[in-house]
Amino acid sequence: MKNIQTVSPNKKRNLVLSIVALAVIVAILFYLDTNKAQHSYAISIIERSLIYAVVAVSMNLLTGFTGLFSLGQAGFMAIGAYTVAILTIPVDVRPSVYYMSGISPIIANLHMPFWAALILGGVLAAVVAALIGIPVLRLKSDYLAIATLGFAEIIRALLACPQMDRITNGSYGLKNIPGFSSIFTPFIISVICIGIMLLIINSSYGRAFKAIRENEIAAEAMGVNLFKHKELAFILSSFFTGIAGGLLAVFMRSIEAKTFQVSLTYNILLMVVIGGIGSITGSIIGAFLVNCGQEWLRFFDTPLTIAGVQIPLFRTGFRMVIFSILLMVVVLFYRKGIMGTSEFSWDGLGRLIRSIPGRFGKKQKVNAEESGGDK
Repeated sequence: MKNIQTVSPNKKRNLVLSIVALAVIVAILFYLDTNKAQHSYAISIIERSLIYAVVAVSMNLLTGFTGLFSLGQAGFMAIGAYTVAILTIPVDVRPSVYYMSGISPIIANLHMPFWAALILGGVLAAVVAALIGIPVLRLKSDYLAIATLGFAEIIRALLACPQMDRITNGSYGLKNIPGFSSIFTPFIISVICIGIMLLIINSSYGRAFKAIRENEIAAEAMGVNLFKHKELAFILSSFFTGIAGGLLAVFMRSIEAKTFQVSLTYNILLMVVIGGIGSITGSIIGAFLVNCGQEWLRFFDTPLTIAGVQIPLFRTGFRMVIFSILLMVVVLFYRKGIMGTSEFSWDGLGRLIRSIPGRFGKKQKVNAEESGGDK
């Protein structure tokens, strides 16, 4: 007789909860999409957060799961962004974009659909990563970070140099990039990219990445080819980073080389650290927290007057002061990030909710004992 495998009640419940959560998310996105004029600000925050979620997870794939500290994300995002921008700008408006030095005949009539340009941008970023990885992946720790950071700056400088004016438009940047037709476009692409990275991490290659992270000597003794798997992780991370760069170009509708400065990489690293190094869901949560937090705190940049008295703290730049303080608080209470190395689960959420009353009860009991002892 064949063994009949039954699905446990917990798995059934988790599946139902996941379907319900997905339905709620889709319903919210559908509502926002059908009321774009009223909720354009919220839509822009969500789209930006989805894009940064992809690049944060791709950075975590390299740093959190393979143990390679790379700071070249801004450079690979630039490759993907410029590839998508050059290939998707309508041919008839290109003369108005390349108005200073003209456009190279090689790309003058070259046009691709958005999805094809997006994949090509990721592939080009992966090819550059494969070439860069040959010398730099033999370095470790801080030396690897410095080397990848240097290559990112080289890529940005090449895109902005006068010799590239007829292709990248140099320091003038690229404009008139077609935007997203719907909020579901970045949502679906982000879900697909993160889903693929999750499958990679849970595959045999992912286990090899984690072995390298834990102990390179032990991993090599077990038969793991260190350079091959480091190169693979670097290429995969760069591919999805290039995809995110292409999405960012479409989101912004115009790009410049200075968009991809070192501060962009630091911002991505902040999302990874806040969410938890070694957690996919942590990177997603970190991307949304950082992007939403920076936007929702903008009212601190607006002067505030109460009863004719102007509050001196409310001025331009004070938003980032409050944001930095909040980040310090998060780091103090969650030293390994919000999720640490764990992933989101309905069971874990249930345990957290059930533990809240106990925590408050324990706190009240301690306060009562202290007050009783004072008497």
